[in-house]
Amino acid sequence: MARKIESLKIPGPAGLLEALLEEPEDRDPIAAALVCHPHPQHGGTMHTRVVHRTARGLRKAGAVVLRFNYRGVNLSEGEYDHGIGEIEDARACLKFLRERYPDLPFLIAGFSFGSRIALKLACDYPQATKVIPIGYPTKYRDRFYIHDIQIPKVFIHSTNDEHGPRPDFETFFAALPDPKQVHWVESKDHFFVDNLEAFENAVVETGVT
Repeated sequence: MARKIESLKIPGPAGLLEALLEEPEDRDPIAAALVCHPHPQHGGTMHTRVVHRTARGLRKAGAVVLRFNYRGVNLSEGEYDHGIGEIEDARACLKFLRERYPDLPFLIAGFSFGSRIALKLACDYPQATKVIPIGYPTKYRDRFYIHDIQIPKVFIHSTNDEHGPRPDFETFFAALPDPKQVHWVESKDHFFVDNLEAFENAVVETGVT
């Protein structure tokens, strides 16, 4: 079957948001997934390698995936809003995704800055199947909200993440309430630059339901 790929402009609170919707290559989707990209002021877009690989891994696992650019990134309208407006951008895109696929279970994923956006969004969606934070940056201490998340938290983390060193991450993870999991990927940095294949496999292994 032909894979459905659709370029979109989704109405957001600060203007239209550039987005890309992709269905699985080999089957009808069994879930819907939103993927949030890394920090827009440090080059993050929906086409960042880790985001691209996340989307592909989720599609392999059976999800239709919506990626989008936050306000002010590439063709998305508006300006950077210090993580506040970006959460609302993600909320608008999740609303669109759920309306497009109302009968599918849904999940939320994000990389780096996007992992924080995904986790904050997950606080408001206990009906989601899971949240997948990738490369969560432990340097941010405003994280008490994560303890309120009721759905499974499935972290994917590099063994040598400079923004979330393993000892710091393990301390952070140990303090979180269940349900939770962590998938470690042997890699030399935050971006899984030397082991993207293993990273993508870890995404597939997390599943989408």
